[in-house]
Amino acid sequence: MTPKRLPSVEVPAQKSTLPFFKIFRAERPSGMRNAPLRPRILRALERVTFVAGLALLIFYVAARLDGYLASRAAIESFEAVAAHPVSASSAESMPAAAGSGPTSPIADSHGVNFSGWAATRVRAYRRSLARDAGTPIAILRIPKLHLAAPVFDSTGSLALNRGVGRIAGTAMPDEPGNLGIAGHRDGFFRGLKDIQPGDAIEIETVRGTKTYVVRKILIVSPRDVSVLAPRQGPALTLVTCFPFYFIGNAPKRYVVEASLRAVAPNPPSGQRPAPFRLGAVQGEARK
Repeated sequence: MTPKRLPSVEVPAQKSTLPFFKIFRAERPSGMRNAPLRPRILRALERVTFVAGLALLIFYVAARLDGYLASRAAIESFEAVAAHPVSASSAESMPAAAGSGPTSPIADSHGVNFSGWAATRVRAYRRSLARDAGTPIAILRIPKLHLAAPVFDSTGSLALNRGVGRIAGTAMPDEPGNLGIAGHRDGFFRGLKDIQPGDAIEIETVRGTKTYVVRKILIVSPRDVSVLAPRQGPALTLVTCFPFYFIGNAPKRYVVEASLRAVAPNPPSGQRPAPFRLGAVQGEARK
């Protein structure tokens, strides 16, 4: 007996309520349906650029402000020491600290003047502000170059990034002998390239100001330490690398030799001039 086939029943396919092209494409808001894509991308890039520029500006202002405040604190420690007279009994054992002095031609600047500095040296200086370099032992000034820098009792990287440093084994600022001071050729000592015989150099401490006059300029080998040897009278020797714009480790040393011309004691604390502003102490020669 042959089984009967049941009639097939076709089930109609259910149609989508959305058009085919809308199923695979997210629908934009009605106000943006006809807006071109390229102008919207450009506007977004403008916003991103503006935010990035604003962030860089805020970072720059914050770095300058931080440098000004940190350096000013170091200079105020100078003033605190210099404001009190040094007794004869304590003078022999007390290390010298620099005091305030006459206003410099760049006393109205805010912070260090980085004119002529290498970009890497500027960054090294700013990084040094996060660390305590201690109280400087003196202030070095070269009026012709409008240069003034704190002198630290060290030639370590921190001291030479923040200012200049006394070379170990040479005289202290208030001692007889040859005071050797080192500095970076692409930083505080960049202006030494313009110094000449006859120019004056001042070293100021809490006890007074010594004025030296440049006698000669030498170019020597790094191994030649005879320039730091004691001389017949009180002397000052400034040392930096040479050539000034050499890329890499400079092969020579630029040496400025000066001899003492005059000594002027600081006035009593009640008669001392008003403290000069930061730029007078940690500025660099204006070009």
